[in-house]
Amino acid sequence: MLTNTGKKNVAVQMNKFARSTLAAMTLSLLFSSSVWAKEAPTYAMVQINQQALFFNQMNKGAAEEAKKSGAKLIIFNANDNPVAQNDAIENYIQQGVKGIMVDAIDVNGIMPAIAEAAAKNIPVIAIDAVLPAGQQKAQVGVDNIKGGEILGNYFTDYVKKNMGDKAKVGIVGALNSAIQNDRQKGFENTLKGHSGISVVGVVDGQNIQDNALTAAENLITGNPSMTAIYATGEPALLGAIAAVENQGRQKDIKVFGWDLTSKAISGIDQGYVTAVLQQDPLNMGVEAVKALNKVVAGQTVNKVILVPATVVTKANVDKFRAEFK
Repeated sequence: MLTNTGKKNVAVQMNKFARSTLAAMTLSLLFSSSVWAKEAPTYAMVQINQQALFFNQMNKGAAEEAKKSGAKLIIFNANDNPVAQNDAIENYIQQGVKGIMVDAIDVNGIMPAIAEAAAKNIPVIAIDAVLPAGQQKAQVGVDNIKGGEILGNYFTDYVKKNMGDKAKVGIVGALNSAIQNDRQKGFENTLKGHSGISVVGVVDGQNIQDNALTAAENLITGNPSMTAIYATGEPALLGAIAAVENQGRQKDIKVFGWDLTSKAISGIDQGYVTAVLQQDPLNMGVEAVKALNKVVAGQTVNKVILVPATVVTKANVDKFRAEFK
């Protein structure tokens, strides 16, 4: 039979055991909850603008893949301002995002911000705009010089077969865009050695549709014998199409350019828009998020992730109609 003192000691030991057991259970629950309730990574997409359908499709692809993989996505609209892109990256670094995707306006000017992100162990994926060698983890998109050459080769072949091997071509570019300057360079590379083809002028649409329209109208007015236009991006192509229509030149000016829209498809149907190099911006966004997911998980990714482009003409445009209705 236990004395009162013995009973007291047993009670004390039982209380100690209960407390230690409760503490162990609490720690176990806290640990398991932290494992199962792991916070979703937050990624940032630093975009050029949200006027062009191209960029909105890229955003859509990134958002869908982020949601699918359990990540959060923030999209920043730089409104064609390279300084705003740099500032956005610095802000996202301070906020501690887990990864950044950027379609750069100024491919050289963006590099210090990318280096700053890398120093904080925040991976950066470049999309569309091809960056110089640096600390970005991957480049997603097309080779813009090669894309210009693909469309240029189609153009020179078309001129030979359908225009008596002679053409006077005007270029509607975006001289503030490294991407579109590369597309212009690639296109012009293919014209060398074709004595019947001449470039009558280059105008700057500044990657803004209204500006491109004004520039294209000035190009047509200043070169009444012009027989073709090459447009280096969606705003430039839309501006060129509108200028041709406004001046009633659908019968004698053939338009070639980048990035489909419903208006471009209508021009293909009418016969004056001849060929459009269509990228796949939706899958660019998807592939960029996939690359970030791999890098964040400690995996390696290819330095260059190519997303194929297609030359769209009257022969294959039907495949793309549903996407632009």
